[in-house]
Amino acid sequence: MGLLNLLLKNPLGFIIIAIPLLYAVIFHELAHGWVAYRMGDPTAKSMGRLSLNPLRHLDPMGTLMLFLFGFGWAKPVPVNFNLLHDRRLGMILVSAAGFITNILLAFCALFLYRLLSPPSSSISAQLLYYFARINIILAAFNLIPLPPLDGSKILLGFAPSNVRNFLFSIERYGLIIIIALLYLGVLDPIIRFFEWMIISVIKVIIP
Repeated sequence: MGLLNLLLKNPLGFIIIAIPLLYAVIFHELAHGWVAYRMGDPTAKSMGRLSLNPLRHLDPMGTLMLFLFGFGWAKPVPVNFNLLHDRRLGMILVSAAGFITNILLAFCALFLYRLLSPPSSSISAQLLYYFARINIILAAFNLIPLPPLDGSKILLGFAPSNVRNFLFSIERYGLIIIIALLYLGVLDPIIRFFEWMIISVIKVIIP
């Protein structure tokens, strides 16, 4: 269900989901840019992308797709890997920064939920639940090793040349491939597996 349909049917529900979704994506992109900056690439900083301002991160087409079909994307943070102090390690760390941030945010939300124990029907409980849930889904989705997702860039740092060449060859079609695979349900078990891994790690700390 697209967010537009939710907005028309349940405005409060729209706010409860849209705000956590918006900031899960913003922190994800901000993490990429911040780690790149720390490793020697000032591109994101010079373009004003190290910001919590949503307008600096929203992609018009990605936002429209999200409202209409429930699947969308933000503007990727620009990274010049050639400027990183260590190109291979930098690619891995910059790519991992996004989903690691989402996992940490999910942990924080669940920790606060456990600590505060708000009534399950309260707005605060729903915000914390959806913030954790959305961050887990976003992290799991980005772990998929298909371009342009973060998992593919991490794989590039470890893979042999034939695998790297294959990933480079499909990169221009990556978004179309991902949308098609999502529509066909092919990626669903992979996403569920990564979600299970993330939740299992969090449960070790928050039983």
